Amino acid sequence: MRIYHLALALLLLFLVPVPGNGGIISSLQRSYCKIRSGRCAVLSCLPKEEQIGTCSLRGRKCCRKKK
Repeated sequence: MRIYHLALALLLLFLVPVPGNGGIISSLQRSYCKIRSGRCAVLSCLPKEEQIGTCSLRGRKCCRKKK
């Protein structure tokens, strides 16, 4: 029974994001950007692109071609 408690504690340790790094949230935002046919830009979108959202908590922008 103790091994289950240890396994649960290790699982929770790996699932909790590190402060300042929104691991789960950022990955969800990146995948949502890809679903919307976008790409993650580090600084800003290219001139022929429009911003449709964000890719991370640090300010990366989700961009796609203008329609």
